[in-house]
Amino acid sequence: MKKLFIPALGALSFLASCNFLEKQPLVSLTPENFFTSGADAEASITACYDALQGTGAYGQDLNVMGEMPSDNCTSTNGDVNAMDKIIWTPTTTQVGNVYRQGYIGVNRANIVLKYVPAVPMDTARRRQILGEARFIRALSYFNMARVYGGVPLRLTPTESGAPSDVNLARSTTDQVYDQVVADLQAAAVQMPNPGQNQNRATKNAAYALLARVQLTRRNWAAAQAAASSVIGASLAASFKSLYPAENQARTTESLFEIQYAGSADGGSILPDLLLPAPLATYSFPKFNIPTAELLTYADTVNDRRWAYNGIVRAPNGSTVVGRDHVSYIDGRSTNGNDQGPFVYKWTSIGNNFSSNDNTYVLRYAEVLLALAEASNEQSGPTPTALNALNQVRQRAGLTLLQANSPQAATKQTLRNEIDRQRRLELAFEGERWFDLLRYARHTQADASATHAVTALDIIAQQRVGARDVNYLVFPIPQSETNTNPLIQQNPGY
Repeated sequence: MKKLFIPALGALSFLASCNFLEKQPLVSLTPENFFTSGADAEASITACYDALQGTGAYGQDLNVMGEMPSDNCTSTNGDVNAMDKIIWTPTTTQVGNVYRQGYIGVNRANIVLKYVPAVPMDTARRRQILGEARFIRALSYFNMARVYGGVPLRLTPTESGAPSDVNLARSTTDQVYDQVVADLQAAAVQMPNPGQNQNRATKNAAYALLARVQLTRRNWAAAQAAASSVIGASLAASFKSLYPAENQARTTESLFEIQYAGSADGGSILPDLLLPAPLATYSFPKFNIPTAELLTYADTVNDRRWAYNGIVRAPNGSTVVGRDHVSYIDGRSTNGNDQGPFVYKWTSIGNNFSSNDNTYVLRYAEVLLALAEASNEQSGPTPTALNALNQVRQRAGLTLLQANSPQAATKQTLRNEIDRQRRLELAFEGERWFDLLRYARHTQADASATHAVTALDIIAQQRVGARDVNYLVFPIPQSETNTNPLIQQNPGY
């Protein structure tokens, strides 16, 4: 998606409801005189997608938050040390970036939802644009809710710097989730069908995200219904073929991904943060290094997602960087400054922090795992749960489970297997910590529903025995609490 900054939208975006951003006055170009044609409406929704590319969103920090605190990743890099060791504070960089970028996305979506309905243009396309804006607002609020808990819920654009306009109290987590669900349900009706407008979100993206939201809320029947509403999708024949994601939205597995065009739009910086030199532009201690525990946990012999797949060479074709294990490289940089293993789901080579590798947000494999989990939580090892799970296992080269398989003996054994497959399938894609958080809350809500590892186990490990529930959410950024007198900080911070 090419980045596009529209003066009127830019001015309004700088007035996002987080108070980090300097309030800037509108000049001669206003929403009233900008939104006059279908081209203006298209530009405004492009700006919404652009907000998802930012460093505080899928460009970096959502991935770091979703992986670095977990058992999947570690790093010696000081920029992500607070995430790794679970010692974040209200002034930690990622804490502020995700909050700020989330509200940029919300505010741009709110602008579209306010002004595009009156634009003279093709009726069907206008309806789709409004659905896409609701999807982006829902995605932005969902990410903020699972990071911070309840946040200020703003459904109209912030169009002035007046304190009464920019300062809001926090809504509850449930209130934010209720709005996310309402937006996704409306978006699913308005958005284009699968196969249309392939570089944008479609109905399937709305249903896939709704399934993720309902799993987070432990609404099992609703999660199953949402996952079952994804139609026409299928797994790619080869797991390896999914990486790197370069407009994989044209395949049937990718339901929504963040598009990058490289230097044309600034590109993605993730490959340079994850890969060793000379695959990356230069060498430094990398982010999201796979843990030794994860590589022991994975079957690096038989599982096609983790098995040896050949040698990785430098661009010169002769220098060996390491051994390709599909999801990771077992190797090190040529100068030894950054030592592996390294994530290999982004494989861009030396693009000077402007890769054209896209980032997956929603894949059909996750929908199948959500369907299996939701069905199992309601009724135990049903044929529906086993069929969905087996599709993921089969592509990985694993044997199919039967009703009499040990993993399918009880709800608990199948829960364990579903947890395992989520970790191995979605590793490094920014979901592991959020899964561990919901596992902790699942057991809090139902003591009989246990998980092998939850966020509280990792918190106790990193914080020397303290299973501190306060760290199940991140703090509200200090910059926001300093400027918004109505905001309250999360407990423990």
